[in-house]
Amino acid sequence: MKKTCAALIAVLALVLQPVAGFADESSKNAREFGSAVDADADWLGSGGDPSKMAYAELGRGSAVARLKDIATIQGVRENQLVGYGLVIGLKGTGDSLRNSPFTEQSMRAMLDNLGISAPRNSTRSKNTAAVIVTANLPAFSGAGSRIDVTVSSLGDATSLQGGTLVMTQLMGADNQIYAVAQGNMIVSGFAAEGDAANVTQGVPTSGRIPNGALVEREVAGNFGKEREMIVELRDPDFTTAVRAADTINIFAKRRYGRGVALARDAKTIRIMRPKNIPAARFLAELEGLPITTDEVARVVVDERTGTVVIGEKVRISKVAISHGSLTVRVTETPMVVQPEPFSDGVTAMEPNTDIAVNQQNAKIGILTGANLENLVKGLNQIGVKPTGIIAILQAIKTSGALHAELVVQ
Repeated sequence: MKKTCAALIAVLALVLQPVAGFADESSKNAREFGSAVDADADWLGSGGDPSKMAYAELGRGSAVARLKDIATIQGVRENQLVGYGLVIGLKGTGDSLRNSPFTEQSMRAMLDNLGISAPRNSTRSKNTAAVIVTANLPAFSGAGSRIDVTVSSLGDATSLQGGTLVMTQLMGADNQIYAVAQGNMIVSGFAAEGDAANVTQGVPTSGRIPNGALVEREVAGNFGKEREMIVELRDPDFTTAVRAADTINIFAKRRYGRGVALARDAKTIRIMRPKNIPAARFLAELEGLPITTDEVARVVVDERTGTVVIGEKVRISKVAISHGSLTVRVTETPMVVQPEPFSDGVTAMEPNTDIAVNQQNAKIGILTGANLENLVKGLNQIGVKPTGIIAILQAIKTSGALHAELVVQ
């Protein structure tokens, strides 16, 4: 009896001992906090330690998000589907069969499958359009579920408004059929034309069919078969990865008696599912954990639209800026020169060019950005338009005073 008890105690000790590499890694950083505010205070250095106070300003913009909102499970993803089909019922806005011979070929093949023999060049209607149908097959979609599809014109159709997609097979990258699409289209754009004018709004040659495809085959996967799982951050960051691993381990020690997570790099976190716990329940308990995120200081500018997006962590050293605009206007006013009456001359055009140059007075301002609010105020005080702000930010980056990543789209 004593030997049996001793053996049982030894087995329990082996089962309950921390997983190697997980608890040791987390024990250095993981601490138990009464609330998320206490955890943020420790990370931001506002707990009274002078050595951490320098990080308080930089960490003030950190946000708290659920694990499911910032990460995904490796292998759990969507699969893209594509197919070729026909849209019928168009009001004279479909493909012209002379310019789109593949549309006529598809029509004859469809009619042959329905038992109808259609002679070649027997129809010239423009009520049909060849289309490409695309869809995303979500993970865990079983046979019988429905997904949305997008329909786009392949020929010279001017509008798909009012059309109906005929049964179209959707295939994956392995050339296997996973869904079948059919239904009435929803087109947001429209096109109208007359003898001397036409108007187009939106994109009338593309539309969607909500729940327009019926899934016929489920994508095989190995979810839940292995104990080890990989959590991938959508935005790679070492700080966020370590914080996520520490938060998971704090919860796991209370729930399972040991740590289960290890930050492998800036993007991936390796977690070990305890035995006798289903994978779905295990992830459901972890995905709602609050994670204090961090991000790289980044400025994103779009020169086409003049859009400027400045992150909370962006900082600018003190610089003096002079910004002015130079406008050059070239006006062409050609003049008609008539020949003398009863002469052999011809009417000619005489060019007349007027060039005007206007340079506005440049303003000199001092710009510094200890935080985002002061940076925006400084840019507004200079009084420049978004396009000017883009030029200023690019020049500040070149000078080395912009302490952030500048992304130009």
